[in-house]
Amino acid sequence: MPQSLSQVLLHIVFSTKNRVPLIPLEIEPELYAYLGQICNNHHCPSIRINGVGNHVHILCGFSRTLTIAGLVEELKTGTSKWLKTKSPDLSRFSWQNGYGVFSVDWRNSDNVKSYIAGQKEHHHLVTFEEEYRKLLRDFGIPFDERYVWD
Repeated sequence: MPQSLSQVLLHIVFSTKNRVPLIPLEIEPELYAYLGQICNNHHCPSIRINGVGNHVHILCGFSRTLTIAGLVEELKTGTSKWLKTKSPDLSRFSWQNGYGVFSVDWRNSDNVKSYIAGQKEHHHLVTFEEEYRKLLRDFGIPFDERYVWD
């Protein structure tokens, strides 16, 4: 084949260090736009980005020339540096060390988009820890509680 083509969608989830709700509500739209810009700059078209004060969800396409770890590193490093410039209260901001990434069937992407869009309502009922454990179980990812959180 003379051309390499792909259609890979990723649902990426990561939280603030120790899941502390550091992301101010008034900065969220700008943060999500910045995350989207990073995705787009790396040929990973952003589809839906949302979250709450202690974590973010990103649904994006995935470039065939990147690694997942490389994309997440760019997202976390870029936004961490950017957030530190937004307020003295964020001068020590950092994301957790790890992340979750889940494959999304493009035929199911509308459900994932809705799920991500409804984060504020969802987290009135469910903590991030409960949500993340459920995602790991739903995708059959074995985990050890001692190493999931930082």
